Amino acid sequence: MKLGTQRLLLFLILFSFVSTLSCHDTDNNSLVADEAVEETTTLGGEAEVTEVTFTKNENDYTFSVRIKSPDTGCEQYANWWEIITEDGDLVYRRILGHSHVTEQPFTRSGGPVSVTEDQILIIRGHMNNSGYGTTIFKGTIKDGFEKTIIDNDFAKDLEEQQPLPSGCAF
Repeated sequence: MKLGTQRLLLFLILFSFVSTLSCHDTDNNSLVADEAVEETTTLGGEAEVTEVTFTKNENDYTFSVRIKSPDTGCEQYANWWEIITEDGDLVYRRILGHSHVTEQPFTRSGGPVSVTEDQILIIRGHMNNSGYGTTIFKGTIKDGFEKTIIDNDFAKDLEEQQPLPSGCAF
C-alpha cells in the first residue's frame, strides 16, 4: 500500500472514530438535559416542606419551617408556608416576601402560634404560580411532626384567605 493511501485510510479511520465520539458526547449531553428536566418535573414546581421544628414560648409556639422550592425569581417562588388544622382551617401563615433562588432549601420562622399540644396540625408550602405542595408535615406538638403526602387540592380555598403576599421584592 502506498504511503498516500495509508495516510488517507488512517485519516478516515480517525475521522470516523472522532465523529462517533462526538455523537456519543452529544447524546450524553441530551441525557443530562433530559434528566435535569425530569428532576424539575419530579419536583413539580412545588414548595416541599422538608423539616419542621418549634420552640415553646410562654403561651404559644414559634415554628421554623424548611422549604425546598424551584424558585427562579419573582415569576416562580415559594410565597408562603402555613399551619392548618385537619379540617382545613388556617391557624397561621408566614408570608415570604422574596424568592430564594440561591438559598435552597431555606428555613424561615414564624409565630406566635397558639395551639394545644395535642392539636393535629398540617404544615405546607405554597408557590405563587402553582399553588400548594403535596409534601407536608403533619402531627402534634406532643408527638412531633412527620413528613407525608397530601392532595394539593386540600383546603385549596385558603389561597384566597388573608393574609396574602403584597408582592415580591426579588
